[in-house]
Amino acid sequence: MRADWSAPKRQRSYPPARQGTEPPGPNLIDLAVTLLWLAGLMLALAALLAARWLSAVAAAGAGYKAKVAASALFVSGLALDLDSAPELNAESYRALRLFRAKADGRRRSVRAKLPGFRARTAVFRAGAGATLADGEPAALSVPPASGKSCEFPRAAASRALSAVLDSAFTEPNARGLRRTRAVLVLQDGHLLGERYAAGFGPDTALNGWSMAKAALGALVGVAVGEGKLALSQSSLLPQWSAPGDPRAAIKVEDLLRMRSGLRFSERYSDLASDVVRMLFVQPDAGGFAASKALAAAPGSHWQYSSGSTNILSLALRRAYGEEAYHALPRRALFDPLGMGTAIFEADASGTFVGSSFLFASARDWARFGQLHLQGGVWEGRRLLPEGWTTFISTPTPQAPDGCYGAHWWLKLQKELGGGGAEAARIPPGTLHALGHEGQCLTIVPERGLVIVRLGLSIRIEAWNHASFVAAVLDAV
Repeated sequence: MRADWSAPKRQRSYPPARQGTEPPGPNLIDLAVTLLWLAGLMLALAALLAARWLSAVAAAGAGYKAKVAASALFVSGLALDLDSAPELNAESYRALRLFRAKADGRRRSVRAKLPGFRARTAVFRAGAGATLADGEPAALSVPPASGKSCEFPRAAASRALSAVLDSAFTEPNARGLRRTRAVLVLQDGHLLGERYAAGFGPDTALNGWSMAKAALGALVGVAVGEGKLALSQSSLLPQWSAPGDPRAAIKVEDLLRMRSGLRFSERYSDLASDVVRMLFVQPDAGGFAASKALAAAPGSHWQYSSGSTNILSLALRRAYGEEAYHALPRRALFDPLGMGTAIFEADASGTFVGSSFLFASARDWARFGQLHLQGGVWEGRRLLPEGWTTFISTPTPQAPDGCYGAHWWLKLQKELGGGGAEAARIPPGTLHALGHEGQCLTIVPERGLVIVRLGLSIRIEAWNHASFVAAVLDAV
């Protein structure tokens, strides 16, 4: 046997075997690749969300510019320069300068778009105002307005009241312009005084924005009086008819008192909010609002919502049927009151946008207010059911500090001077219909007064309505 003279091999030493099944430590290269992959995925997702948000903003901004411009041109009859008009360019609307708009006088339409995104078009329809629509909107059999306001019997105004009316057109703060366009005061049905800015007059129909809610509420009152709706009525829409859908419990009164419980974001500063999408993106305002889920039990929580009003408008349409519904505003309110300039604008689906799009002259808004001052009776004829004006002026229990009745404000919002010393001088029982950009209709039953102010206060706090009402009260 051959001997092995080589050096003995050294035995390699190994650590003791690990017990159990603990995995080996991470591979740093694999970890880095994974992190990079996740980062890329997150960036792609963020880019997708940003693109969707920008697309939504582009649609809403183009819709706003097209709709507001078309209504101003073809409903109000204003000579509007789309590149410089404050309605489309001033203060917080400066971002709208990025959107290009063009009017077509022959077709009576306005087309607007953000470069690189889809254009939006608003088209005027006789009787139904301007409507955002992709393509040609369907014709509606809406009775047309005459375009003329009726006269009021007149009474002499004091020098003090004349000074108050004149002061409404001054601009005390250059950083927040009031841009008052019309003011009017009635007492006991007599016109004490009215004033108009240059380019506006007694027959100029102006948008009341959310003042329209009071008019839609009055139409609900008509429907209640005619037996078409009931305040306690529920199961209002087919959208809520599925077995177990809790929205079927929402009552007409809940919608009037802004306590439907439906989730709805009322933020005009957010172009992706529900209210902006409903008014300037969606073709069916009422259907969009009705699609929202509940955030609270119906009747339990107060939240101001333009969606509630458009759901009521949709309920009216179902209750009356197409032809009777489209004739309802003029038959039940506008013609009896002599509101010859009033136009309730409809959306592309044909539903009146009761939350926001009612145009009327200052005189016609005043006639609507006078109807409520007279308990719903006009020239001996009852237009609103017995007790309706008491119902709408009864505070909603869920509303903070009794600020809201049924589609009417009972106290002024803080932005309009509410909560201050001047607001405290306004008599109890006063009603306010209030709208975007400082639109105000105030009824003071204790003094027999109807006060109208229409304007373009883009910064709404520029118009202190509490101060104006207090000054009118002192002057009369």
